Amino acid sequence: MGAPPPQAPSLGRSLAYGGVSLLLGLTQGLGFNLVNNNLPWIQGSLGAYPNEAAWLSTAYTATNATIGLLAIKFRFQFGLRLFGDIGLGLFILVAVAHLFTNDLRSAIAVRAASGVAATALSTLALLYMINAVPQERRAFGIALGVGWSQLAAPLSRLVSSDLLEIGQWHGLYLLEIAMALFCLAAVNLVRPPPMPRVKMFQTRDFLTFVLFAPGIALLCAVLAQGRYVWWFNAPWIGWALALAIVLLAAAILVELHRAQPLLHIRWLSSADMLRLTVIILLFRIVLSEQGVGAFGFLQAMGVNNDQMRDLSWVMFWATLAGVIGVAVTINPERVSTPALIALLLIAGAALYDSRVTNLTRPEQMYLSQGLIAFASALFLPAAMLAGFSRALKQGQQFIISFSVIFSSGQSLGALAGSAFLGTLMTIREKAHSAAIVEHLVLTDPQVAARVSQYAGAYRGVLTDPALRQAEGMALLSQLATREATVLAYADVFRVIAGLSLLVFLYLLFLRLREDARARAAALKPQEAA
Repeated sequence: MGAPPPQAPSLGRSLAYGGVSLLLGLTQGLGFNLVNNNLPWIQGSLGAYPNEAAWLSTAYTATNATIGLLAIKFRFQFGLRLFGDIGLGLFILVAVAHLFTNDLRSAIAVRAASGVAATALSTLALLYMINAVPQERRAFGIALGVGWSQLAAPLSRLVSSDLLEIGQWHGLYLLEIAMALFCLAAVNLVRPPPMPRVKMFQTRDFLTFVLFAPGIALLCAVLAQGRYVWWFNAPWIGWALALAIVLLAAAILVELHRAQPLLHIRWLSSADMLRLTVIILLFRIVLSEQGVGAFGFLQAMGVNNDQMRDLSWVMFWATLAGVIGVAVTINPERVSTPALIALLLIAGAALYDSRVTNLTRPEQMYLSQGLIAFASALFLPAAMLAGFSRALKQGQQFIISFSVIFSSGQSLGALAGSAFLGTLMTIREKAHSAAIVEHLVLTDPQVAARVSQYAGAYRGVLTDPALRQAEGMALLSQLATREATVLAYADVFRVIAGLSLLVFLYLLFLRLREDARARAAALKPQEAA
């Protein structure tokens, strides 16, 4: 006889599990977004250059993308709550120690520890939400468990200003520590249902990890730093990329020759899984329209977090609507539907944003950024369900492989999106700047009049006409750079719109082909009869 089916949780138990899941998801999301969305202010407090401050995000992403390789096995063998206690405890200890220092190295160490803790938090948030709903509503629980962390992106911008005023960058870490302590208490007070434990770890698992983790970390470093030090100007970028390829290839070779691999390479390299991985990567790239595109543009126009509060509220409510909407309506048999809708929304929003000017402010982006926030909430649960169902059909041990690919794809896709759009932005800004400056010659009467007008602003402080003329030229040059920046962002938005439509067409083609195959398979028994 098989094991009895799990009983539906009571209302009180469901609310408790759901509340803990929400807390864990928000903590995980805030842990990433609080720092990532405030790098310009943090780098000033730390006295760091932009490329140095970027290591804060790199350290978090590198550990978060790789520790999942061992986290799932740890959960099966020792229980995930213990892993959560260890991850949260490590983060709290390192973060508290960091409050007494003011250097970049300790800040990077805290971000690395936060990435480890975030892996446990995201998995716990998912499991608590799954246990909060009946068995037949499992898809609803997965959608909410994955979606909670997305609410943290707009929330982080709403609370950042107050936290920075309280204790500069230390204020951000104080909130992270407080949230981590709440999570530690919640996980121990509201314990998840017991799960059978089995011995999972093998000696060669750690060999795979030693090869895989540095390889992914080096890829993260290349993607995060390339646009700052420029791709072809820093020799270490090439060496890091080459070493990453060697390490990952070695990890794949090790796994291919194992009877019980940690990563099922043959399954992951199947056409179905490769398509899913490519779609996840491409989707994360187009979602960079919000962080790198819209918010990057507004910051370039001199808009700070305080002036974007209303925009953040619009994004919060749109994200919440998307999380709830996809949880209520998602069909495990048609998980591509939310992704198709999301891609169309992103394409339309990016095309709308491509009309930006130097007068565009947050108020003009309510509609577009609300649509993108809604779209981002639609995709993540759909992608999780698509891969999770494929893994379960193969067997429980394949969940580890999918979890690693999903987390790594999310992390690397986000970095790749930032790298691609940041590089494109730099190239297009230089091209537009050169085109504009080419026409700014003093022999043009309009240019001469404008320089004279700007120079007149310094008449009361500069008596030397040559100096006033130089200051007028400097002001005109600044305006030219600003206009070039606006035009470059417009190009970036158009590229995102085009890429979104291409991914939409590719996904639609896969959907139609799958439907055609299903109809053909249904007709065969009828023809035989």
